[in-house]
Amino acid sequence: MSLLVVLAVLGGLAAAAPLLTRVLGRDAGYVLAAGFLGVAALLAVQAPTVLDDRTVDWRAEWIASLGVSLALRLDGVSLVFSLVALVVGALVLAYCCRYLSDAAARGPVYPLLTLFAAAMVGLVLADDLVLLYVFWEITTLCSFALVSTAGAKAAGPGRHALVVTVVGGLALLVAVVLLTLATGTTRLSSVLADPDAVLASPYAVPIAACVAVAAFTKSAQFPFQSWLPGAMVAMTPVSAYLHAATMVKAGIYLLVRMSPLFAGQPAWSAVLVTVGLTTALLGAVQALREHDLKAVLARSTVSQLGLLVAVIGVGTSTALAAALLHTMAHALFKATLFMLVGIVDKETGSRDIRELSGLRKVMPWTATATAVAALSMAGVPPMLGFVSKEYLFMGLLSADVTPWAGPVAAAVAVTASALTFAYGARIVHGAFGGPVEQPELYEPAPAFLAPAAVAAVVGVLAGPTVSLLDPVLDSATTDALPGSTPPSIYAWHGLSPELAMSVLTVAVGLVLFWQRDRVDAGLQRLRFPDGPALFTRGHDALLALGGRVGALDRSPALAAHLSRPLLAVVALGGVGLATTGALPARVGDGDPGRWLVVVLLAAAVLGTALATRTVALVALVGVTGLFVSLWLLLSGALDVALTLLLVEVLTAVVLVLVLRDRPLRLPAPGPRRWPTAVLALAVGLVAAGATAAFTGRRDLSAAGTFFLDRAEELTGGTNVVNTVLVDFRGLDTLLESVVVGIAALGLLLLGTATVPHPTDTDDVLLRVGTRLLAPGMLLLSAWLLWRGHDEPGGGFISALVAGIAVALRQLASGTVPTRAWLEPRVLLGVGAVLSVGVGVAPLVVGEALLTPFSLLPFLSSALVFDLGVWLMVLALVVAVVQALGARPERERVDA
Repeated sequence: MSLLVVLAVLGGLAAAAPLLTRVLGRDAGYVLAAGFLGVAALLAVQAPTVLDDRTVDWRAEWIASLGVSLALRLDGVSLVFSLVALVVGALVLAYCCRYLSDAAARGPVYPLLTLFAAAMVGLVLADDLVLLYVFWEITTLCSFALVSTAGAKAAGPGRHALVVTVVGGLALLVAVVLLTLATGTTRLSSVLADPDAVLASPYAVPIAACVAVAAFTKSAQFPFQSWLPGAMVAMTPVSAYLHAATMVKAGIYLLVRMSPLFAGQPAWSAVLVTVGLTTALLGAVQALREHDLKAVLARSTVSQLGLLVAVIGVGTSTALAAALLHTMAHALFKATLFMLVGIVDKETGSRDIRELSGLRKVMPWTATATAVAALSMAGVPPMLGFVSKEYLFMGLLSADVTPWAGPVAAAVAVTASALTFAYGARIVHGAFGGPVEQPELYEPAPAFLAPAAVAAVVGVLAGPTVSLLDPVLDSATTDALPGSTPPSIYAWHGLSPELAMSVLTVAVGLVLFWQRDRVDAGLQRLRFPDGPALFTRGHDALLALGGRVGALDRSPALAAHLSRPLLAVVALGGVGLATTGALPARVGDGDPGRWLVVVLLAAAVLGTALATRTVALVALVGVTGLFVSLWLLLSGALDVALTLLLVEVLTAVVLVLVLRDRPLRLPAPGPRRWPTAVLALAVGLVAAGATAAFTGRRDLSAAGTFFLDRAEELTGGTNVVNTVLVDFRGLDTLLESVVVGIAALGLLLLGTATVPHPTDTDDVLLRVGTRLLAPGMLLLSAWLLWRGHDEPGGGFISALVAGIAVALRQLASGTVPTRAWLEPRVLLGVGAVLSVGVGVAPLVVGEALLTPFSLLPFLSSALVFDLGVWLMVLALVVAVVQALGARPERERVDA
């Protein structure tokens, strides 16, 4: 089986979810849950291969030039995490079928949950660092989108979660780059197989730090933990999946996966153990002081993740086996508890334990399932949580970062676990103990309770039979720490220090529960930093700083926008002048005629600066462009000269459209004209100096020689400029055309209701001249397009000619032709289809993107591609002319 099938099926389920919900309503969750279980079965079929110390691999090239591939790999670690995501996901989706209404089910929840699962499975299967990073960020976006489904109340928590996890994603990206530099490959299995290459590199410490930050932000570790409790504003199924199997487990997976590189390194162990235990203790204390059942579970997740991080930091085979086992146990009991709290909330309308009482008498099955899951979370035998907690204690006792690290870590873990027992008992007693206050309540429908009950029963049965998981844990531990000897996993392994720690945990937990009123009163007096409030203040301060920095850019004065970049140009020129040594001699003799053009150009620029009337300004700007075009023509750059000349003509027409109805006389220069003139002169000198320094001082480059020698042979075109734009660098041209199209689309979308500008009655000459010239200009445009591959011309130049015809029509008559083919949306759509179509077509026969080919003896793919460019550029010109050539409705009314 190809691992690609696993991701393809999950992606297909996500794509089909909207249709399924439209047909089946909320019951679509059952179909999606069955799909998850089917994918889990596909992976389980590969378990014998994995347990035989082998892997299942699939790979395809992605970015060959960078050595990046679409590589997937199934080993013991990825098998554990993928099955957790899929099985818990199936339970959550089945739970959604009764939790959601049909209207809510037709929203984005089902597609997002399915995509969330696909991203998580892709993350744990990824065998390429870049691919892992891509899936990592998809999980971030999915979690943000799912939290945001809660509406306006989720705005703050959603932003908090997104910012924190995106910062972690950036840290992971840096780690990916540094790992690639250190090892020369992005293949994850190759990187992990050679830890010496990483540890011996100068990037070892930054890599470890970035990986730790990425994992800490994702798995809500101190000091980043406050985003996770805030995310509980999401609906309960989202919280159950996020807290139990996906988002937060991604950080745990990353730390386990990177253990071959850093396990046993003192700094790595010290940081992970310290941060993990701090988080575990802080989360447990805060969970015990909460009264909202969902808030208790959210804080509990933070605490449990802290224990996982700490035991991973120990880095021994026993510790890693414990982390993997507790990952499974935590997924089961946390998903169960969240789903049951959702049932209680639905049935009673409250999650506050101070408002709930006696539900065991009216909801006995719900009470039983909650008690079972809470006992597993508290680490009480014979639950799976008890076995995993025993091995957590065993792993932490073996910590050897400092002489007393093991006993201290174990003591902190026992304290956090005793608090866990106390708030677990508080959940059960607070909601289900005491007298009945809502006798009218009744047990939820079996289909509603079943998913949580299944997870609870599995947690009970898996404890005594945990040895059945031993082969899977053995394989996963060996893959997480190659060369190690994993411990055998038993439900009972005799009298041991871990058992004594468990007994102490239960005893202290019972005391805390017995004295719950005093404990609660004491905890309520404690004051913890308000993480969300601190984030909000920091976020607001950052926005305020950005506002102050950007204040100049919001000024209506042109000087505020131009002064800083122009001063930067002058400063760069000064640095270049001070640091540049002797330049190579210029190649070839300069044409004396060009100096005459330069003198005339300088005179035109000076005249433009001194112009006092708009007509003179427009004319002199056009003359300036004309002289630059002439200089390019003398240099042999015919295509560039022609393009610039056409741009200048079009610019002149656009300026007339912009400046009409404006005063003929320009405003008088202000008091800053002399500093402005000095700055302009300095910038001009720097630009001229840079041009002289960087041009004409070397022979033709290797790339230029290649294009001149091979262009006709490879593309069939003799115009090198056009073959570079359309064939060799066709993707650049396509993307640039897309940018042009987006600009045109933006003008269309942002446009207001307009009316044609009234035509002046004395423009008879312009109107008649335009009618005579326009057909010829369109023919010229078609001719330039046709010949562009062999002679100066091409799609961009020909589109400018056609655009000038349209602009002149607007200028002369006040209207743009309204023919359907000239509608910008039509031009954009047809142009994009043509350009993308001929670009993608070679992929069908196994050729590279944009490979040239012939459609007919007289019709090449380059011509069709150029026609697409022509249409998109013309669309922009038409959109601009329509926007400038029409007056807003309100102006007409005011007039």
